Amino acid sequence: MMHNLGTIDVALDEMLVNLAAIVLRLSTPELTRTPEARRALAQSVHQYGVCAARSSDPRVHELKAQLEGTLKPSLRVVASHGVKVS
Repeated sequence: MMHNLGTIDVALDEMLVNLAAIVLRLSTPELTRTPEARRALAQSVHQYGVCAARSSDPRVHELKAQLEGTLKPSLRVVASHGVKVS
């Protein structure tokens, strides 16, 4: 019985890694320009985090951090009087 649970855990971790790869591909700025797309991304990232919380696989937690990073607004370089200002 315990061996079966370990097998299930490994399979779930692999599914989470694959899911994160899909969400990361869909998180590009070109695909998340609209407010609806940003909301959908935020919902996907949140749901991934809920599922990843119980995982002991470090890959799952690294991908969770990467996904959460996609929700942070990207910074723009602004020029004032020809001088770059951050």
